[in-house]
Amino acid sequence: MPEFLTLLPPDDARALLLANITAPLVASQAIDTDSSLGRVTAEDVIAPHPLPEFLRTTVDGYAVRARDTFGASESLPAYLKLKGEVPMGDAPTFGLNPGECALIHTGGMLPPNADAVVMLEYTQLVGSEIEVMRAVADGENIIRIGEDVAKGQVVLPQGSLIRPAEIGGLMALGVTKIHVAAQVKVGLISTGDEVIDPTQHPRPGQVRDINTFTLAALVEKAGGRPVRYGIIPDEFSALQKAAERALTECDVVVITAGSSASTRDMTARVIGTLGAPGVLVHGINTRPGKPTILGACGGKAVIGLPGNPVSALVNGYMLLVPVIERLLGQLARPRASIRARLAVNLASQAGREDWWPVRLVPTPGGNSGWEAEPIFGKSNLIFTMSAADGLIKIHPDANGLAAGEIVEVFLM
Repeated sequence: MPEFLTLLPPDDARALLLANITAPLVASQAIDTDSSLGRVTAEDVIAPHPLPEFLRTTVDGYAVRARDTFGASESLPAYLKLKGEVPMGDAPTFGLNPGECALIHTGGMLPPNADAVVMLEYTQLVGSEIEVMRAVADGENIIRIGEDVAKGQVVLPQGSLIRPAEIGGLMALGVTKIHVAAQVKVGLISTGDEVIDPTQHPRPGQVRDINTFTLAALVEKAGGRPVRYGIIPDEFSALQKAAERALTECDVVVITAGSSASTRDMTARVIGTLGAPGVLVHGINTRPGKPTILGACGGKAVIGLPGNPVSALVNGYMLLVPVIERLLGQLARPRASIRARLAVNLASQAGREDWWPVRLVPTPGGNSGWEAEPIFGKSNLIFTMSAADGLIKIHPDANGLAAGEIVEVFLM
């Protein structure tokens, strides 16, 4: 197979890959809500009751009938009879009549007929009466029934990513079990006669396996479950056998190939034997990661990433993560990014999309904002990525970026 016959832009390559994933979404499973951080909902979550279920105050003060405070001011206060105190964690045993109020604490339930709360600092106790020095409107300083969530409302649509706030909201509704998408199983195969396990001491010419572990961490962060198939020698039959097994057992297969053209070509030939349509993309118009291979076999994604650790990890972010999100049924969400001022000039080749790792540092001079410092290094230097806070993109239409430009940094 001719190498790099047609180089597709990364966005086009990713779209082509996703369009050829026809395998069904992963199955769902019921788990405890308090263990669901980072998971994706497999069905709509419906509120079983309104939230809150009762009128409650957001401040310490006095529950009142708002109309009894109209016109009140420091120079002409309103006087209300203190009816009693609302117990925390229980319903009041009394209601308010005209001209009455009740002491209430943050989160407490309003007594019947009360429709507002005067903050404590705008009142003064005078004998058995409260002097109100500021008027309040109907609904002021309270949360109405269902103001947060109405009964029967879809609080989390299918495909929602569960974050700390979602866990708190579900607990407030008493939803202690939730159906989530099962973790996507991603088979990881590392190839190369020169690659050894990290526990071994390398001889001259050997290197420890990096990609299996960086990609496994990336898979877990994206909501997947990595399945490691070890280090496969540069032999067609051995790689084909490992890839066939991984494709049978997993939802996605990732093969990291060696640096030579022959090993990349072998990866492409192996993908071509795993099922139709086979290789979709053999080379991407980007740096790093030009030798990336994308395939679909029996509706499952098979991705061949470069052996260079930086290339493999950057393209894992751009290509593998979207595949995992698609199989989880995750709703599209914006990528976390921040705008920063570029610290130095960056050159680029027109017609190619470049991605640069950058470090974020506070803007010199104590001004608010961030400065993006590019981290220069070759694609086999993994600590260039370790030192980075994010990546910046140089569009293929540009010849580079000038120092002082405002750039978007995609946070890792």
